[in-house]
Parts: sequence; structure tokens; C-alpha cells
Amino acid sequence: MVAATPSTTLVMGPVLFNWTPSAWRDFYFRIADEADVDQVCIGEVVCSKRAPFFAPYIPEVIERLRAADKKIILSTLALIMNKREMDSIREAAEVGEADILIEANDISATALLSGRPHAVGPYVNVYNEDTLAYLAANGACSVCLPVELGLDAVAALAMNSPVELEVLVFGRLPLALSARCYHARAHGLHKDGCQYVCAEDPDGMTVSTLDGDPFLAVNGVQTLSHAYTDLSAHVGDLLDLGISRFRLSPHANVDMVAVSEAYRAVAVGASGPEETGARLAALVGDAELCNGFIAFEGEEFDRLHK
Repeated sequence: MVAATPSTTLVMGPVLFNWTPSAWRDFYFRIADEADVDQVCIGEVVCSKRAPFFAPYIPEVIERLRAADKKIILSTLALIMNKREMDSIREAAEVGEADILIEANDISATALLSGRPHAVGPYVNVYNEDTLAYLAANGACSVCLPVELGLDAVAALAMNSPVELEVLVFGRLPLALSARCYHARAHGLHKDGCQYVCAEDPDGMTVSTLDGDPFLAVNGVQTLSHAYTDLSAHVGDLLDLGISRFRLSPHANVDMVAVSEAYRAVAVGASGPEETGARLAALVGDAELCNGFIAFEGEEFDRLHK
């Protein structure tokens, strides 16, 4: 395994899908023991109904990650809709362990975390410098930018950012959240009686156009891109902008240890973008890869990068 460098931080994002509790636990055990990542996000982001199934395994996952010297980030819900869910955020905010950083994914969570160091996830709308300044003054030490920003916008935010910026570079892109559960509706069920049907699709349920072309994926109340983003070709651009935090989003059908090794190699210059892209394409098999929203016009990038 390639040794980590101070200039690059690889972050394994939270599991977004409804995996079996044992598969969830074993995934994090393997990440702790084998993955070349510096920080690991745990916690339920998409649906609070799933959380009780994983809760019994969290202490041993934390212990395993600590033993592997991985920094732990506790990710919280991206959509808070009732008092019970707000109470879960309050409980997370009261975690007293100094080595666990709480990640806010709903703007209301940032108020509960005010005055203490915390992270901000990609579900909080951060589109301008004033928002970054506000979050930094509130205690944020890192911000994972929304996935819909192009490289020109990322460059503008990175120019004088008061916090560390992070970009999601691998995995299906989180696009939207809804109060309704698409997964349950697709199976003729109501959200309150969903029977946890989302567990049938451990990497999301494909949504196709009327012509039969896949273009989105559904994960409970969450809508994702169908294609997996791969920004390995743009890691050099991001490093040039001063962004060195790269997030990998877990998938059940991909060897995430190998993905972390591929991204470490390209980040430290041990592998070129073309070689890394080919390696990742082989790892995802039949899945489609895309570069998300990162495409940019060269002149605009050059202007912002001066």
C-alpha cells in the first residue's frame, strides 16, 4: 500500500445504500484494515429508518478504524423532517469523543454544531464565498462541495477559501432528496410501510427513460446519477487549485480498496490519468463512468487560476 502524503487526504464517504448490517460492518472492517484512505465517514445520511439496524455495530467499527489510525467522521442526515430526526442530530452533536468529527449534511445541523470544529457534507448548498465564510465562522474546518459545481466555480471558491475544500471524485452523484420514498412507491408501498424494500438494490434502483435508456438511480428518498463519476483525470487540476481532499463514495459492486489505491496513485503522481481511468473502468465492470459537472472552458479556468 502506498504511504499517505501530507498534501493529499482521501476520504471514504458514508455508505448511502441499505446494505445488510453484517455487510455494512464488514465493509468498514476491510476499509480499516486495507484501504489507503485517511478519513472514513460512518453514519446514516439518507433515511433515519435504517439507522437502528447499523447502530449496534458502530462501536466496533469505530474501534477498528481507530486501531487502523483512520480519522473518523460521523455523517448525519441530509434531510431532517421531524423532531425525532432532529433529536438524532442533537445526540450526534453531543458526542464527546475528541477524535470523532461530526459532519453536517443539513443546514440546521450546522446551528447545533456552532462553535465547535465540524465538517460540512456535499448536501449543504455552498455556491459562493460568503457561504464559505459563514460556515468557517460557525466552526466548519472542511467543506465537501456540492457535486453540481463545475471546475470554474470550484476554482473561484478555492481562491481564498477559509476552510479546507473537498470534492467527491468517485461514485454515483447525489442529486436530490425527497420527503417521499421513490423506492417504496415503485413497489406499491407507502413510506411508513416500506418494508425496507430499498435493501433489494444495494447500489440503487435504475430509473430508465421511456425509450429504455438508464439515466438515474433511486435509493429510498434519494435520487442519484446512474453513471459513476470518475474525476481521476481532473485530480491534477484540483491539486493545482489547492484542493487536496478527495471523497470516494462506496458501492457494493466495486472493490473500494482498489479504488482508493488508484486515486492515491494518481494523486501522488505514481499513475497517469489515462492509466488510472482504465484501471477504474475495469473495476466498475459494466457500469458507466462520467465526469459529472466538472467540465469547464479552458479560458475561464485560466482566468480564475491566475
